[in-house]
Amino acid sequence: MASAKEIWAVGRRKNAIARVKLKEGSGKILVNDRDIKDYFHNSKSNLKEALTPLALLNVQDKFDLLFNVSGGGIIGQVGAIRHAIARVVCRYNPEFRSTVKKEGLLTRDPRMVERKKYGLHKARRGTQFSKR
Repeated sequence: MASAKEIWAVGRRKNAIARVKLKEGSGKILVNDRDIKDYFHNSKSNLKEALTPLALLNVQDKFDLLFNVSGGGIIGQVGAIRHAIARVVCRYNPEFRSTVKKEGLLTRDPRMVERKKYGLHKARRGTQFSKR
């Protein structure tokens, strides 16, 4: 059954979008209806990076988090999840904001892939020059 306090937030990174619902609970984290350890099964560093805000505030076992993640690649999704956790925790308790902001976790990373230009192979890579 849903608890009385459910808070939603959105995190973004590159083309990835992570929507998160926070409930008070036992520390269960689901990403697209899968356990987060199964979702990031190849890399413990990605898992650690995604859960940085919870570790920073030492509230890993206090909340249940349900994520809906779409778009981008694995690294973009990790950044989007981290951004979403930071935002939802600050909405839950405004006292956490100064700690999370000091670490730079609330700032949305604006870097995007540069578009490909005509006449080039990639965004900046031109054709190979031949002297002869």
